[in-house]
Amino acid sequence: MKFSQPKNWIAVVFALCSVFIVYFSSRLYALTGLPIFTDEAIYIRWSQIGSRDASWRFISLVDGKQPLFTWIMMVYLKIFHDPLFAGRFVSVSAGCLTLIGLVCLSYYLFKDKKISFLTAILYIISPFSLMYDRLALYDSLVAALSVWSLFFSIVLARSLRLDIALMLGMTLGLGMLNKTSGFLSLYLLPMTLVLFDFKHKEWKKRLLLWFGLAFISLVISQALYGVLRLSPLFSMISQKDSVFVYPLSEWLLHPYRFLEGNLSGMFDWVKGYLTWPIVFSVILSVFVLGKYVKEKILLFLWWFVPFVGLALFGRVLYPRFIFFMVMPLLILSALTFKTVFGVLKNKLAAVLVILFCFIPSAYIDYFILSSPLTAPIPKSDKGQYIDDWPSGWGVPEVNAFLGQKAMSGKVSVYTEGTFGLMPYAIELYYVDNPNIKIKGFWPVPKTIPEEIMEDARIKPTFVVFYQSQVIPSWPMRLVFEKQKGGGKSIPLRLFEVISDTHASQAL
Repeated sequence: MKFSQPKNWIAVVFALCSVFIVYFSSRLYALTGLPIFTDEAIYIRWSQIGSRDASWRFISLVDGKQPLFTWIMMVYLKIFHDPLFAGRFVSVSAGCLTLIGLVCLSYYLFKDKKISFLTAILYIISPFSLMYDRLALYDSLVAALSVWSLFFSIVLARSLRLDIALMLGMTLGLGMLNKTSGFLSLYLLPMTLVLFDFKHKEWKKRLLLWFGLAFISLVISQALYGVLRLSPLFSMISQKDSVFVYPLSEWLLHPYRFLEGNLSGMFDWVKGYLTWPIVFSVILSVFVLGKYVKEKILLFLWWFVPFVGLALFGRVLYPRFIFFMVMPLLILSALTFKTVFGVLKNKLAAVLVILFCFIPSAYIDYFILSSPLTAPIPKSDKGQYIDDWPSGWGVPEVNAFLGQKAMSGKVSVYTEGTFGLMPYAIELYYVDNPNIKIKGFWPVPKTIPEEIMEDARIKPTFVVFYQSQVIPSWPMRLVFEKQKGGGKSIPLRLFEVISDTHASQAL
């Protein structure tokens, strides 16, 4: 049956609609159920400040972060009332772009609708994408721009069209405006020559044309990235990058010392988030199945080169750093499942085999959506987002309590920390409330600051601790306590300051 026949188009449209319905249902379900995480609070607060004052549109550069993600969030904050929902919906939107990009990329490479459909399903059910499409972090947008950069790079290598070079340049530039890892798509661009037609009688002329078009893409990307040079804080980017990646001068002192350990940890994250059946299907696709050799080599290298590069140069690593790298692996996995569907004559058996391979992913997804406290995700992520001090368990209750108190009159709240989860998680919701004074302090002094005592004498005054193991002996009483996740780390605690002239009821 030809692709252009009406019945076929109806089936395709129905399949695409089903894919998007499932995608948005899985991403929007209980989107704010997991409490805000430290980095989310920072990025959303930056966006909130930038959306109100144009002079602070480059505020993310204060911490060496590129601003594209926060720029997009500034728009979403104008649309949605809940700042946390707005921030996370940026990632939901970016994940949708990734999904579309993977479908387009897989179909362009293999001209097979089943492979594209399986790629879409793999992305939707992947615990990796489910986790990061629901957090207000840069990485879902990194993955989207990486996939589209790969798509336009491949199209450019095959078509040698100026319009594609222009779109590639803009996509590369946006990737660089979002995160430093966006430069990898530019560095990997020559690898797409794997698909270049060297058998063409005018291949030398065409190769020269490719270099010219690639140069145009380079110029456009650097022109877009050059916008950041307008800010005096541009140099902060390189300083921040050096925190996570060794500069070449430092790396040369110990070139392979951390390679084995980094590779081991990163492979564990790949296995933990992609699950063993998907990893095994990728291995089958690359090393066993003999069809589409060039296409598979390119997809594999697009993962392998940055993966090993990060293992070589990585100083501080988190699973989210490799999220964008695994996107090509989903297409390789889909190719294996399509082959299984073609080899097994009994189509019901083929479907059952594929569904069986999806069970581990669906199992993890269930807990991510319904019970994040017990979700079997990699330990490093579970610590940050759920169990350890950066997680925001207790923040919704504290905000609800403060909001209720502010309805009766003025209150003050002082938070441990001046940057991060506190005070940003409270400022996001009450920075405009004239009845709530919010102020952070750091470090924690042995004696209570006089400013806090002065406030306590005239109005209800509260202090939030979420990092200190030992609470100072200040005149205060515990109002509320919430353990972080399911672990035994430092809980979030809300205290009321006691004075001779004022006291109020506990939560």
